[in-house]
Amino acid sequence: MNLIKTAPNGQALGRWLLVAGLASIGIGALSPVQAHHFADIGQLKPSMFNGVLSGLAHPVLGPDHLLFLLALSLVGLQKRLSWSLGLLAVGLLGSGAGLLWPGMPGAESLVACTLIVEALVLLRRLPSLLLLPAMALHGYVLSGPVFGWSAMPVVAYGTGLFLSQAGLLAMALIALRPLGARLSSTQLRWLSFALMALGGTWALAGLAA
Repeated sequence: MNLIKTAPNGQALGRWLLVAGLASIGIGALSPVQAHHFADIGQLKPSMFNGVLSGLAHPVLGPDHLLFLLALSLVGLQKRLSWSLGLLAVGLLGSGAGLLWPGMPGAESLVACTLIVEALVLLRRLPSLLLLPAMALHGYVLSGPVFGWSAMPVVAYGTGLFLSQAGLLAMALIALRPLGARLSSTQLRWLSFALMALGGTWALAGLAA
């Protein structure tokens, strides 16, 4: 029997909106990974306001970061509050590590590979605990735009970054989670393959840059 006919209209629409939304993010983001650095593009000067603004914008403007966070809605994590706090904590720790030890070779490509890890977690081929070091890698890369700034603008950036990622995690684990739970196993499999394809493409682009 046709799934669209048997499911309530809202549920059916929600399934396809989630699929279409994630696909649109991927299609619209086929650009070099480095292009999302908001602080570089806008030539922002170190200040409290610019720090908060840049921190709020970076997870949204970075397609790899945005897709990684929103795709968590598909993974089916239990204890969502604990996971949210844990992911935020390791993300900030990663950012701190990036400020202390910047310039890790291939960091952008490694971040792109976290989409492959996330897809394999979704396919139950890897444990979900690997999402924590993956999030730390995202935090590491997100520290790059403010390296060399003075303390207060960096704190402002970290505050904006925390708020932005907290909002995206809430969207993924609370607002989008019920929609993701209604996707069929076939749809989840195809979304996993799409994540792996995007991650691989961005990883190669990062190495070639």
